[in-house]
Amino acid sequence: MALTYLCNKCADRGLVIHDGVAMPCTCVKQRTINNKIKAAQIPPMMTNFTFNRFNLEFYSRTQIDPVKNTSHCNAAAVTLKAARDFAKNYLDNPHTDGLLLTGPVGSGKTFLACCIANALLAQGKTLLFIVVPDLLDQIKATYDAKNQNAVTESELLDTAREVPLLILDDLGAHNYTDWTRNKIFSIINHRLNYLLPTIITTNINLEDLEQFLGERTTSRIIQMCRPYRLLVDVDIRVQMISQSR
Repeated sequence: MALTYLCNKCADRGLVIHDGVAMPCTCVKQRTINNKIKAAQIPPMMTNFTFNRFNLEFYSRTQIDPVKNTSHCNAAAVTLKAARDFAKNYLDNPHTDGLLLTGPVGSGKTFLACCIANALLAQGKTLLFIVVPDLLDQIKATYDAKNQNAVTESELLDTAREVPLLILDDLGAHNYTDWTRNKIFSIINHRLNYLLPTIITTNINLEDLEQFLGERTTSRIIQMCRPYRLLVDVDIRVQMISQSR
């Protein structure tokens, strides 16, 4: 029976011979990138989100954002450029300022955050994508004495604190308790102190952050992240479903 290789160039050896010299095969770099993508915890559906697929047609050219006094489309174009610039700048400066992407549900915040992640993963960078409610549930699960194989709370928090680039997705308008605020503060405060950039998506307006997260965390987010706002008349997911019918 013929053997089947994942890579036809090197037969999975990781080396190819070029002019009599052994050189690393291109599949080695690709496997490294694939491993980083897996470790980044980007949901499979979002691994193909790219800047080129961010469609400004979903944003109104006539509706005006009263805060920025610009159209929804112009605001989205500015935010898209900021995201592209972040991905570019991060390659030269891993301590560049993070981004705070605000806006209602279905306005493209997570899509754009994943565009940044995928662009940097393609360059071999290490990052972590965390959905905030999921992280909090995982931490609570560590308190269950029956769950002997679970990672510890310290391990979960340390990973979020120390990863070179962290994406905190859906820091939404949930019912934040003192316990919740303390966990989020622990992550944000550490990353600010060690100049580790963070990208945050939230449906909380910038002016309302303190009400949900408290003064300490809000102050640090404002210090470490540049805010941008995405607005849509209709949830983009709903728009896409309507267009496909």
